[in-house]
Amino acid sequence: MAVDYTQEAPVIEGNYSFRDISDIISKPMETIPDKKYFIALGISLSMFGVGILCWILTFVYGVGKWGNNVPVGWGFDITNFVFWIGIGHAGTLISAILFLFRQRWRTGIARFAEAMTIFAVINAALFPLFHVGRPWLGYWLFPYPNNYKLWVNFTSPLLWDVFAVSTYFIVSLIFWYIGLIPDFASLRERTKNKIKKVIYSIFSLGWRFSHRHWHNYEMIYLILAGFATPLVLSVHTIVSFDFAVSIIPGWHTTIFPPYFVAGAVFSGFAMVQNVLIFIRKIFNMEDIITIDTLEKMNKIIIVTGTMVGYAYGMEFFIAWYSGNPPEQFAFLNRAFGDYAWAYWIMVTCNVVFPQLFWIRKIRRNIIIMFIIGVIVNIGMWFERFVIVVTSLSRDFLPSSWDYFKPTLVDIGILLGSFGFFFTLIILFTKTLPVVSIAEVKAVLKQAQPSHHGEAQNG
Repeated sequence: MAVDYTQEAPVIEGNYSFRDISDIISKPMETIPDKKYFIALGISLSMFGVGILCWILTFVYGVGKWGNNVPVGWGFDITNFVFWIGIGHAGTLISAILFLFRQRWRTGIARFAEAMTIFAVINAALFPLFHVGRPWLGYWLFPYPNNYKLWVNFTSPLLWDVFAVSTYFIVSLIFWYIGLIPDFASLRERTKNKIKKVIYSIFSLGWRFSHRHWHNYEMIYLILAGFATPLVLSVHTIVSFDFAVSIIPGWHTTIFPPYFVAGAVFSGFAMVQNVLIFIRKIFNMEDIITIDTLEKMNKIIIVTGTMVGYAYGMEFFIAWYSGNPPEQFAFLNRAFGDYAWAYWIMVTCNVVFPQLFWIRKIRRNIIIMFIIGVIVNIGMWFERFVIVVTSLSRDFLPSSWDYFKPTLVDIGILLGSFGFFFTLIILFTKTLPVVSIAEVKAVLKQAQPSHHGEAQNG
């Protein structure tokens, strides 16, 4: 049964032709960056530079430059790892799952979300690589024939992370590139620069906009979306196994897999929303990345935030119902112990503030939604901190208890990770289309079979 999309609210506002869409989306790549762009790039590079300096100190002197102690062997490094994996989670959700469910509002945000996944996963991979202490031997994490006849520990959830995250990264990268092929062909036809034309010709793989090309493209895109969707659930589930399969009080719980997945989608959507607010304003894409699209993202933030809040409550119930004194103490210590300040920051940011999105005026207010998005990501970072640090700082033996204090190197690496992420984002906006040209054209009125209005050429 054919779907009449003309009866739905328009995904793209304004009366644009195909040519107009190409011009708007291609403009950032065809114009010289202004001062604001270089100021933003300078700030992100400065933050990244601080991170590089701290990584060098770690490389030269070892992880002793961090605040890790006994028993807190995992500190900021694993906290940041789980945080950035969560940020990258929403990219595949927006692109793959929403594509399978034929949610047309994804067209304005999917390309950026896919790119964000790639950048966030690269960022996250640095932390466990340096945490092992000898990053130059990172290839030991993979099973391969070697002279020592040694194999990795396949029963370790840390190894499951390696396979899950690397598979997720490869599939996401392929999925992102496949979606770019029609746009590379459009850019190839538009550019008059010979070097750019050669580059676009190579990456467009001979695309000629033929019916056969479109048919093959849609088939492989659908297959990849179906293949990538389980990864959305599996990757953060396996990341949660790093904690859930241990016997540490506060970690040993079966609620972690769905809890981590919901939290990852929660933080990922908040980050996508934050950056897209700037992109739509700077590049005049308000009619492509509409307020209705941002509102739908805010609704998902409400749902996932409520799921996260429910998980917080269920953790206390499970600890009480278990009758396990160490487990009960772990959660009481989180809420009322030395790290109570971090726990209540987490609850306030992740549970209280997102509930403001029940009010329609707030869901559609750019400034307020941006502030709430920032608060959500602050809260999600503190969630990872609370899970990692509070559980480890109170071991089974009170004689080994200690308080974790991050060093300047820890803080510098955290700052540098944000600098690295935003540097990649800023460079991305000037080198590749941040919105899919082909997908946006596909949701225009004149592209629908049921539309009998005036034809527009582009």
